[in-house]
Amino acid sequence: MPITTEVKKLAESKPFYAVAGAGDFAVEKLLELPEQIHKLQGRREEIREAAKDLPERARKLAGKAEVYAKDFPVKARDYADHIAGRANELYEEFASRGRKVVSKTSGEIALELEEVSEAAEPAIAARTPKKGTRTTKSSTSGTTRTSSRTSRTSGTTKS
Repeated sequence: MPITTEVKKLAESKPFYAVAGAGDFAVEKLLELPEQIHKLQGRREEIREAAKDLPERARKLAGKAEVYAKDFPVKARDYADHIAGRANELYEEFASRGRKVVSKTSGEIALELEEVSEAAEPAIAARTPKKGTRTTKSSTSGTTRTSSRTSRTSGTTKS
């Protein structure tokens, strides 16, 4: 099977669109990162205060660890079911987002190619003698006649 067929099948597949959508989502979140860092830097004092209370909160929760351990298997199954459902939802969302990104990008590239082709000037062919030119000599008048497909010229020559 030709490689172009394989590439076309890949480019039209749902996993391809899901990867494109996930990449677009990642770019979006990375662009938001500087703003989030700035916000967190402004909350330094608040975070330091919360960190001072952590040892006391840990002691309180240690007494409840046995209760949490008993409920853990049931909660873990519920959580796994929830995560599997959410993963399917994200896959669908990323595939949909990817279709939009690929469609938009393909349209933009098509427009760019159209603009480039419109802006490009046609190449000017170099002028060279045509191959179809032939020369004949008239025996009675002593004239040489050159003819081609596009023009005819007559002139006299001395022999």
